[in-house]
Formats: sequence, C-alpha cells, structure tokens
Amino acid sequence: MSNFVVVANRLPVDLTTHPDGTQEWLPSPGGLVTALSPVLARHQGCWVGWPGVPDAAPEPFEADGVLLHPVTLTETDFQEFYEGFSNATLWPLYHDLIVPPEFHRTWWETYRNVNLKYAQEVAEVASENATVWVQDYQLQLVPGILRQMRPDLKIGFFLHIPFPSADLFRQLPWREELMRGLLGADLIGFHLEVNTENFLSLARQVTLTGSTIGQPDKLQVEGTASIRKVTAYITAPDGRKVGVAAFPISIDSAEVVAAASEIEPIEASGTVILGVDRLDYTKGILQRLLAFEELLESGALEPSEIMLIQIATPSRERIDHYRKTRSLVEEAVGRINGRFGTVEHPVVHYMHRSLPKSELLRYYKRADVMLVTPYKDGMNLVAKEYVCCHKDGSGALVLSEFAGSAIELQRAWLCNPHDIESVKRQLLNALTADPEDAKARMLELHEQVLTCDVNLWARSFLECLQ
Repeated sequence: MSNFVVVANRLPVDLTTHPDGTQEWLPSPGGLVTALSPVLARHQGCWVGWPGVPDAAPEPFEADGVLLHPVTLTETDFQEFYEGFSNATLWPLYHDLIVPPEFHRTWWETYRNVNLKYAQEVAEVASENATVWVQDYQLQLVPGILRQMRPDLKIGFFLHIPFPSADLFRQLPWREELMRGLLGADLIGFHLEVNTENFLSLARQVTLTGSTIGQPDKLQVEGTASIRKVTAYITAPDGRKVGVAAFPISIDSAEVVAAASEIEPIEASGTVILGVDRLDYTKGILQRLLAFEELLESGALEPSEIMLIQIATPSRERIDHYRKTRSLVEEAVGRINGRFGTVEHPVVHYMHRSLPKSELLRYYKRADVMLVTPYKDGMNLVAKEYVCCHKDGSGALVLSEFAGSAIELQRAWLCNPHDIESVKRQLLNALTADPEDAKARMLELHEQVLTCDVNLWARSFLECLQ
C-alpha cells in the first residue's frame, strides 16, 4: 500500500531483449518519464501503468528506487484505447485538428473500459487517504471512477498536451463523460494559462445532466486562471470545489547540466543545426526541412559549411497519419541530400531511432542552433534540455511560438512554423546574430530553465493539491 501513487498510460521502463536473449527493464525515453521519475523517487511512491507489451502480466517490481505496478492490456485494448481513441481521436482534437480526429463508438467503449482497469489497480495499491496523481489524456476518466471507488483519496490530474478551445472540444460525442471524469479530481493542472482558460470556458458551457448546451443547470465556475496557484474553481456535481490552474512543466535542470558537463560533444565540422523530435505530424519536421532546403537553394546557406542533423524517434507507426509523415520527411531528406550533398558531406543527417539520453546530450552540446518547430506542443522539453547544455552562453534556440515552452523562453528566436519565411528568417537570425547578443540570450534562457525546474513544477502542483 502506497501513500503516493502516480498513474500514467505507460510505466517508465521498456522491456529490452539483448542479443543473447536475456531481457531487461530499461528506463524509457519521453518527457513524462523525465519529469516524473525524480519526483516519484523522492516520494518513495508507486507508479501504476502498462508495461508496453500486450497481454503481459508481470508482478510488481522495483526500478531505480520506484515500485512499478503493471496494468495488463490486451492487443485489442492497445489498438482501440491507445492507437484509436487516445491517438486518433483525442490527440488530433487537442492539437487543433492538424489532422481530422476520428470518432468511433467501439474505441470509446474500450477507452472507458481501460480507464476502469487503471482505476481498479490504483484503488488496490493506494493506502487510506493516499495522494494519487493521474497523468495525461489517455486517463481522463480515471479521476471520476476513483472518486466513486475511493472517496478517501486526494486526487490530482495533469494534462501534458494542450487543451483545445471549447468549440473544438464540444465536437467530441462523449464530452460530458470526459468532463465528469476530470471533475473527479481535486485539482486539475495544465501547462499554460490559455489551456486553463479553455477548460474553464468549456465548463461554463457544458452540462453534465444532459446532452444539450446552455441549459440552466450548467456547472458553476469561479475565478480566472493563474500560474502555480489556484484562483479558479469549478463546482463538481457532488458539490466539491475542484481547483484549476496552470503548472508549466520542466526538466531536472541541475541533473542535465551536471551530466552535460561530464561528456564531450559529437565530432562534426562546420555549422550544425539540430532537430530532436518524436516522428509526429504535430512537430513540424517537414516544415523545417523545407525551410532549410530553400535557404540552400537561395545561396543563403553554403552546403559545404553546414549540416542539419534530424533525430526522429519512431512513434505510433501503425497509425496512417504517422506513416504518411515519415514518408514525406524521408522523401525530403533524400531530395535535399541529392540536390546539395556530396559523398563526403551529406547536408542532412537523418536518424530514425531512439538515442540514449547521454548520447542526445552530446548532440545538444555540439549544435550551434537547435530547431524546434512544432505546429502545436504542450510544452516541449527538448528545447529546455538543449538550453541546459549551454551554460557558457553558446548556441541558439529557434523555437515555435506555438510550443508551450515559448511562453517561458521568450529570448529564443521565436518563429511561426506555419510560415516557412518565418522559419527561414529566424534560422538566419540565429546563425548570424551578434555574438554578444546571442550569448546574452542563451544565458538568460539558461537561468530561466535552471530556476523553473521539474521540482518547482511538482512541488507547486502537490502543494496546491494538498
């Protein structure tokens, strides 16, 4: 029985099979794991999640000082709950319809059933009056189910992706059910004030007692959004006041700085531009490649003196839009190298695989410019990791204004990823900036990321929850 429980779609480990056939649980990549693992280790709590293998049912085990409690999902669960409702319905809906969301009743039914599985596992491992912190869009029904099962629990929910405008969210056929699930929490957290205001606006419009909008029995909403403190409340159907606020997530900055200081950068000649992303249609990878191609074509960049390294971590490869994105990106890489590269010097180095964090830090340290161009992103911790690796003021960050981190990293070179000219202009500005101005920018960014780290995020959320 644990006094502190984190519940997320995945456990923070992957089952890795070595060449000799032995298997080992190794830390998995991703912003959520990066952010939560140190928090949970300090609280000596329990992490409830899926181990990543369909039908696997391992016993609870410990990894890096954290007790891991697996949830068993079938192949059908994975296809309809994760690939289906979570990532072909909710993900595009919450990212402003970059691609059209799909609405299927069978997916919804599986999503609901899987959320029930997670809630049942949490109810079993949480001690009396425990604190439970539910993570992200895959588990939005868990707080409401847990509230019915275990009313003694203190329940927090945090959304790691953007929350859309009320007009977009209301397209969802199961909007009332999701709202009811979220309002099972005592505190609901978002990255940004704008996400929080979108949720409060939705609460003012939707009713949980019927399927129509604008009836007299709408939810009662008080206050307005704020950062790291609760000044807005929604009265839940059972009469509880649910706090709503913004808590910008970050990284374990001190640890990244320390790790980066112990390693050498990769060896590469000339100017290095770097992109590190999941291969996702929201990340704007193709757009940055097209901008780079046009700069080479115009002569603004000299092919023999510059290279773009793109690390694209495989992601959701069985979903059509992800397969299409990969195809377009790899076609662009081949075309650009065919036009401007040589045998000795390809202008684009493309890696479609995951790299360990220690290796990523070597790329971050070497990169003269980090190019982060998502069309929409909840936060984007890659931008913060890059900044942490440049405590000497070297390097430059070109950052989409639609990444959540742009709110905090105002001294980056902010661009509009929907506008290739904007990406080109800010990339050139970063490459040709006055050295003193560039250093001042990076030092200011570095100080911001060091000050507002993952500890501040977790501490402020948990203090508000209590």
